[in-house]
Amino acid sequence: MDAHINRRNFLKAAACLATIGTASMFMPKANALGPVLGTVIDYAAGVPSATSIKNAGHLGAVRYVSQRRPGTESWMIGKPVTLAETRTFAQLGLKTASVYQYGKSDSADWLNGAAGAATHAPQAIALHVAAGGPTNRPIYVAIDDNPSRTQYTNQIRPYLQAFKTALTAGGYQLGIYGNYNVIDWAIQDGLGEFFWMHNWGSNGQIHPRTTIHQIRIDQDRLDGVGIDINNVYASDWGQWTPGNVVDDVVPTVPGNSNTNVDTLNVDTLNQVLKILGTLSS
Repeated sequence: MDAHINRRNFLKAAACLATIGTASMFMPKANALGPVLGTVIDYAAGVPSATSIKNAGHLGAVRYVSQRRPGTESWMIGKPVTLAETRTFAQLGLKTASVYQYGKSDSADWLNGAAGAATHAPQAIALHVAAGGPTNRPIYVAIDDNPSRTQYTNQIRPYLQAFKTALTAGGYQLGIYGNYNVIDWAIQDGLGEFFWMHNWGSNGQIHPRTTIHQIRIDQDRLDGVGIDINNVYASDWGQWTPGNVVDDVVPTVPGNSNTNVDTLNVDTLNQVLKILGTLSS
C-alpha cells in the first residue's frame, strides 16, 4: 500500500492545519445536493449478505473501521468491516466506504479533542487498510451528536483537525458524519471533503454540501440485521473496492492486537501516533 509518509511531510500537513481558518485552502470536494443517485446502507448489529444488499438495489454500504466498544461485544458483531466482506462486495459490483466511530454519548470519541484523535486515527487507518481500503479515499469521522457551538469549538474542531492531520499524512481524506450545524461549522473551518449528514438537530434541513444523507434509522432489516438507509447525492461518495493486503502479516497496531495490516503501514501508523501525541499534549 502507498501509505508511506515521512516526518517532514507530516509536519507540513500539521503546519497547514495551524492556519486552518483559511478555508479556501481546503475547499470540500463534494458539492452534491441534487437528485438522489441511489442508496447505501450502514449497520453494526450484524452483516447482511452482499447478495441481499445487491438484490435490495443498494450501491453498497458505509462500514465501520472501528472496534466494538465495551458493553456491545455480544450484539455489535458487524464491527469492524472485514476484508472478506469487502471482497464479496466487489465481486457483486458493490462499493464500500469507511467510517470511524468507537464511543457514543458519554464516551463520544470527540470529547477529548485532539488527544482523542491520537488514539482513534491510527486505529481507523489500520482497520481501513486491513479491510483492503486504498489510499486517496476518505474515512468518515463520526460526530454522532447534536453539539453546541462551544462543544464544536473547544472539542470537536480540534478532534477533526488532528484526525485530518493523520489522514492527510497517510494519504487519505477527511469525511465528516454529523448534523447540519457540524457540517456547516466544519466547512467554515476548511475541514472535510465528504459529508455524511444525520438528522438529529438538523431541523429538517439538508446541507447543500451533503454527500450522503441518513434518512432512516433502525426501521429496516435485511437478512434479519437492522440497517440504516442513506440517500446518495454525489457520484463520488467516498466509495472504494479492496486493494492488495498481506493476509499473513499480523503486526501490533495501537489499540488493536489482531489487525491485519502490512509492515509499511505499521511504520506509518506508529509515526502518526507519535506526532499526534506531540500535537495533543
